[in-house]
Amino acid sequence: MAQPRLTDFFARRRPGLRAVPPRVKQAWRTPSPAKPAPGAPARTPGSSRKRARPPAEPARDHPAPPARRRLRLPADAVSGPTAPAAPADPTAPAELAVPGSPEQASLSAGLQPCLATPEKKASSKVTFSELKSCLQRARELGARAQELRARAQRKDAGEPSVLEDQGHPAGPCGEKAPAYQRFHALAQPGPPGLVLPYKYQVLAEMFRSMDAIVGLLYNRSETVTFAKVKQGVQDMMRKRFEERNVGQIRTVYPTSYRFRQERNIPTFKDSIKRSDYQLTIEPLLDHEAGSTAPQLTASHLLQRRRLFSQNLEKRVREHHRAFLASLNPPVVVPEDQLTRWHPRFNVDSVPDIEPAELPQPPTVEKPATAQEVLARARGLLSSRMEKALSDLAQRTAKPRSPGSPGSAPPATPPATPPAALKGVSQDLLERIRCKEAQKQLAQMTRRPEQEQRLQRLERLPELARVLRSIFVSERKPALPMDVACSRLLGSYSVALSPGEMEKHVQLLSELLPDWLSLHRVRADTYIKLDKAADLAGVLTRLACLARAEVAL
Repeated sequence: MAQPRLTDFFARRRPGLRAVPPRVKQAWRTPSPAKPAPGAPARTPGSSRKRARPPAEPARDHPAPPARRRLRLPADAVSGPTAPAAPADPTAPAELAVPGSPEQASLSAGLQPCLATPEKKASSKVTFSELKSCLQRARELGARAQELRARAQRKDAGEPSVLEDQGHPAGPCGEKAPAYQRFHALAQPGPPGLVLPYKYQVLAEMFRSMDAIVGLLYNRSETVTFAKVKQGVQDMMRKRFEERNVGQIRTVYPTSYRFRQERNIPTFKDSIKRSDYQLTIEPLLDHEAGSTAPQLTASHLLQRRRLFSQNLEKRVREHHRAFLASLNPPVVVPEDQLTRWHPRFNVDSVPDIEPAELPQPPTVEKPATAQEVLARARGLLSSRMEKALSDLAQRTAKPRSPGSPGSAPPATPPATPPAALKGVSQDLLERIRCKEAQKQLAQMTRRPEQEQRLQRLERLPELARVLRSIFVSERKPALPMDVACSRLLGSYSVALSPGEMEKHVQLLSELLPDWLSLHRVRADTYIKLDKAADLAGVLTRLACLARAEVAL
């Protein structure tokens, strides 16, 4: 078989010559319904600077796309007053028309019918609705800005804002204390007890720091001044320490220090002169027999700190006692049985401690008014000078308004029942109040052991449900104590220690011995459960026992 030549291959693949019409570029005209003017010059194929596109192949049914497509603008831009409209023919190329030329006139005439199509009208409607919504939004923002501006002007003028009138608390710029101080007692870890207010705890920490610095200086036989103590306490606590705090410490613990005003104390500072009076502090200690210079030891510091905390607690107890007396009916709790405050007693709202008066430096009389100067200089000045001073004193003297007698505070009106309790018998209200008072009294005198027992009783229903499911899944009549406790720890929602979980199981066996029993075999303890018992009845019995414990 002969191998065909390469020229024969191309001869076979190439079609034969046939008459091809010359490539002529169509003359692009402006899409206008009007006929072209008779005097308009006709375009020739050679007049176009673009290359003519080859004719379409016979297999294609649709015409070939143009060499350049018309740029289409979005509907918003088409509907605008200044945006140019797109031509109706999408295959028309982009041609530039000189303003004022016949092409421009024919283009504008041909574009008029295109703007009246339904698609363009719909796009214009959508754009109008969007503009209307934007305008409405702008009006709302303007009204909001005016409201904020008016509120800022009222705040500058001192008027209460709308949020404060509605009951919302003022911001951090107001005089109200921050939340970590107002609700400090509620955020304390552990079981609730006789928690001191936040300001009282800060004062106790100030006393501890002050006592440590005073003891350090006193043991070195150095004169203790307030300036030294102030700097040391502020460095330790990172809080301001003023003479007012020293006065509060003296009010709470009056026998802790002796305060005096002395001078001629070396200060080694330019701001304080040696001749100035300074407040000196000396700790009061019990002199032991045979000791000449007592020392402020660590045992003394601990004892004084304990006494200071006890005095603070006594003050809070007084306010708590007054609060209990103001209740209806009044509640009386023995002081030795009180283990926590009343639930409605706001510990952090206890008033501040009034500072005691500290020794002040002796005042040097200095004339402050013209009358005092005239009284002292009478007989030492000339008559004309005395007359001038007397005239000045008469002109500068202000008539004193007669002191109005201190009016007694208005008596509190008798408590009236709220509108929601109208029509309810007073006997029923009294019984409810008495029962509530007994419940709160039992809560205030409850010991920590009782509190732990109540917490365990609250957890028992859920633990009983989990323990029964464990026995059902294991399909065993008895389980070791350590295995059951480990399964309970893995299934219970609260994180407990294995020893605490074992105490819960023991309490469950004490309360329901017929349902859960413990058996000791050699060195291990086994749990046996009655799986045939009704679980709903068991949970009901546990709830009744918990309510009975709370009522006691």
